[in-house]
Amino acid sequence: MQSSYALCKEFNKRHGTTYYWSTLVLPADKRPHVHALYGFCRYADDIVDDLGPVPVSERATALASFGERFFHDLDAGQSDDPVLKAVVDTVLKFSIDRECFARFLRSMTMDLTVEQYETWDDLLAYMDGSAAVIGEMMLPILEPLTPESIPHARDLGNAFQLTNFLRDINEDLDRKRVYVPQEDIRRFGVDIHSRQCTPQFVELMKFEIARCRELYASADIGLSMLPKQSARCIGAARVLYGRILEKIEEQQYNVFAQRASVSTWQKAMMVTRLMRPWG
Repeated sequence: MQSSYALCKEFNKRHGTTYYWSTLVLPADKRPHVHALYGFCRYADDIVDDLGPVPVSERATALASFGERFFHDLDAGQSDDPVLKAVVDTVLKFSIDRECFARFLRSMTMDLTVEQYETWDDLLAYMDGSAAVIGEMMLPILEPLTPESIPHARDLGNAFQLTNFLRDINEDLDRKRVYVPQEDIRRFGVDIHSRQCTPQFVELMKFEIARCRELYASADIGLSMLPKQSARCIGAARVLYGRILEKIEEQQYNVFAQRASVSTWQKAMMVTRLMRPWG
């Protein structure tokens, strides 16, 4: 079991650096379970995006097989899979709703064939399973003081993902995906496939960043509904992701020329300020 949790931690540390740094603020006994949830999500995401030149049909089969294996192992109460062993243990230990994982896998399946979203509501339907649900998965581990925290946790998940979408517009175009709603692109008169930071594109980005900050404002309300240690962890992640938006603004919204990122030392400084002796 220890090796499975260690593998999930390595996935988190290698691929989700902003997320990983914020987990260091959590009490040591909670961190492995957050890593396990990340491991599950990363495993599925790798099937969708990182299998190389594999046909969509084969990716779909692999993703379905992964989901079937997970739910089978969850019903059995244990797993022999190097990643799922820790995931199943975490889900059972904290009674995380299995429907959350079904919703997540549905959105990952959408990524195999859906290349763009017409409206904000269409994008939100996708993000329900790819982002908002992550907030729901996390809550049992964070032990909120009230169930009223759920919508704020969902908004934070959506804010994190929308931040990533805005940062990664250029990379997503390489994958033939556009996550900015088509209705917004048309409204601002943007040809996003030209990858030009035009005045119209700048206005589009300002609009989407404002939308993202509305989600963060809702998430901030939810911080007061968490125990102190959990609030510090989520608060750290919220600040670090919010800093990505500031970086986009600092580089004049040109996400095509440079990927907006927060330096390792800035992440370390944030975590150091929030760390306490509980380890």
